[in-house]
Amino acid sequence: MHQVATASLESPAASRVRYGVLGFACGLSMITYLDRVCVASAAPAMVHDLGLQSVADLKWVFTAFALAYSLCEVPSGWLGDVFGPRRVLIRIVLWWSVFTALTGVVGLSAGGVVLGGLGTLVLVRFLFGMGEAGAYPNITRALHNWFPPQQRGFAQGAVWMCGRLMGGLTPLVWMLLVEGIRRPATDSGGRDAAVSLLPPLMHWRAVFWTFGLIGTAWCVLFAVWFRNRPEEKSTVNAAELAWIRSGQAHATAVHADTPWRQVLLSRNLWTLGLMYACQSYGWYFYITYLPEYLACRYDVPATSTLGAIYKGGPLWLGAAGCLVGGLLTDWFLRRTGNLRWSRRPFGVVGLAGSGVCFLLCPAAPTAFWLFVTISLAGFCTDFTMGAGWSTCQDIGRRHAGVVAGFMNMVGNFGGAVASWMFGFILQQSLDAYAARLRLATTALSAAEKTAGLLHGYQINFLIAAVIYGVGALCWLRIDPAQPVAAENGQMPESQ
Repeated sequence: MHQVATASLESPAASRVRYGVLGFACGLSMITYLDRVCVASAAPAMVHDLGLQSVADLKWVFTAFALAYSLCEVPSGWLGDVFGPRRVLIRIVLWWSVFTALTGVVGLSAGGVVLGGLGTLVLVRFLFGMGEAGAYPNITRALHNWFPPQQRGFAQGAVWMCGRLMGGLTPLVWMLLVEGIRRPATDSGGRDAAVSLLPPLMHWRAVFWTFGLIGTAWCVLFAVWFRNRPEEKSTVNAAELAWIRSGQAHATAVHADTPWRQVLLSRNLWTLGLMYACQSYGWYFYITYLPEYLACRYDVPATSTLGAIYKGGPLWLGAAGCLVGGLLTDWFLRRTGNLRWSRRPFGVVGLAGSGVCFLLCPAAPTAFWLFVTISLAGFCTDFTMGAGWSTCQDIGRRHAGVVAGFMNMVGNFGGAVASWMFGFILQQSLDAYAARLRLATTALSAAEKTAGLLHGYQINFLIAAVIYGVGALCWLRIDPAQPVAAENGQMPESQ
């Protein structure tokens, strides 16, 4: 079945409780990005306090999060299908909030005892990733219960827009809290004497403790207000319930009868996962190595307000891409009723555009032009998010939590590979440069380290561009009209 019946417009008498659900989902999305993106901003301080050589030494810290995030996606999505997103989200947000706070403890000296080192930090970030893995599959499950097909692209786009927007703001928030604001100036002798306009407000460790408290506060409010299905919420009137259920064959309740064989043998689902892995590969550069690339290539200081904006550029523009892509995919569906051609074009155009932008990044002559180019890449990448996550609901149906978890699992496995590969290539480039100078890597000066790392960054951009191209091709094989499992005695149609 390639067409979807388009329901009449929502009744003016309908209540709007589902937008409260969307508000909680958007708030949670912002917290997830606040907690994960801040590590890139904290990287220089971590390198210093843990006695490391360079940001390349943190590759296992970045990889541990992405790997745990990947491995726990399907179990977390399945739990949401079985028990409902309310119980699962409360537990996992509390879990990851604890490990967010513990990130700020690693390496701290207490009574002459150092509380862990690099290995401990890797473990803490792995456990943090286990918690965050449940967020988006269970958000997707909640939106599936609360929104009709005609609004799912908008809802998913809004959730991802808020996450990306917070991710873009995080470097600026970090700078205000940890670095303060300084105005460049020189003294009478011509030496640097920057004037402090806003002093630092807290130590970098205290930021992680504060962010952990924010997640805990969200849990309390969510537990009081949210219910798994609109039928369970007294403030939802009959008109809104009818609109929510329009275009759905039946109301989706929690269940435990997942047809794992059908799901795991779905070629459609594996293609969707491969696409998301390709998309995630390049995207992970934004939240791991981009701040250091700006410092390495363009000498952008940590205390620069403009630099903080540059670091968040791909996520700032990505936020707009999420919303625009989500609205357009819904508009196409309402106009045509065709699931395939209301999802596919946005995926192909978005990932192909990202690849082109990554090819252009090494040629950017200034930090501003890199900001423009990589921000456009972020827009193109996230232009696909509404279509991609709506497709999880389209093909998953009552198994939407499992399908969303699977796509995010495979996607973030790509992110885990990227996190390790970026660092590995940088380290190899640095070692090769040191070998050409007949020096040990640890003996390189700051300028020599910069020169050695730049070639590695160029290789990383090229590889990511090629992988984006593969992701665009995958979209041509994804069929949003083909469910992953039989429902009501009907087998999924063949591709």
